[in-house]
Amino acid sequence: MNPPANDLPDFQIETTLTSSLDSAAAQRALDYYLKPAVSEEVAEPRFFDVNRSISGEEALVHALDLLRCAAATAYESANHLHGANRDLAFSTVHMIDMAKAMVDRSLEKYENG
Repeated sequence: MNPPANDLPDFQIETTLTSSLDSAAAQRALDYYLKPAVSEEVAEPRFFDVNRSISGEEALVHALDLLRCAAATAYESANHLHGANRDLAFSTVHMIDMAKAMVDRSLEKYENG
């Protein structure tokens, strides 16, 4: 008797396993489960920062002063423009005025409190 013939082609089977540690998904999973909790990010120094000891009322008053200056600058700029550019500059004045109204409203709590 003849042994059964193997009609299947001879496949090359790769027996080496690649490490799943090179996989981004595997690395994220390991980071999530094995690493300690991440500490808060260290704040980078800024060019301009608000003094932490300033009160909320003082900050709002200063913001009003800055908005007043910005409105004056935008208004003067708009006076020297024409057409759509003038409209855009005056819309900036309008938005600054709305922001000033919101800050004014915020300051009312200090006046009544």
